[in-house]
Amino acid sequence: MKLTVTALLTAIAIAIPLVMPVRVVLPPASFTLASHVPIFFALFLSPKIAVLVSLGSATGFLLAGLPIVITLRALSHVVFALLGGVYLRNRRQDVLESPVKSQFFSFWIGLVHALAEVGIVSLFFFGLLKGADYDETFFYSVFMLVGVGTLIHSMVDFLLAQIIWKSLGKRMKTLVKKMAL
Repeated sequence: MKLTVTALLTAIAIAIPLVMPVRVVLPPASFTLASHVPIFFALFLSPKIAVLVSLGSATGFLLAGLPIVITLRALSHVVFALLGGVYLRNRRQDVLESPVKSQFFSFWIGLVHALAEVGIVSLFFFGLLKGADYDETFFYSVFMLVGVGTLIHSMVDFLLAQIIWKSLGKRMKTLVKKMAL
């Protein structure tokens, strides 16, 4: 059961950067609609599944031929997937069923997400990693585009994942119980 769910979410995570028609690329930032939804959905299930799906997502960005800085940003999703999955492991129902708690969690995990991506892009910006040149200031290209943009993008994708999760209702509760066995 876990393998099947992980494989399906990973396949979706790989496919999204390859086929999604709604993508905004402003190097070093890129915003692909719903690219985090499979990761968030996996995060609602377990930390292990979330990490594996985030690795699949990074593979999708690599296969899509996007610049290395964007692919490494996708790889940094492992950080928020692991931390968020561990946090939700015992609090899933409480967090996902409360609008206030879910928005707080969405902001908190979005902040972790943004900080990880800002860290990756900063390595390129300051020349510690090669493969990207920036004409804009650090504040604009790294802090605003990547940091603030990622926070907003993360919260939107979290909301999309939560809507899907809630629409599946009892089926997801049954799946979670079966996976715990």
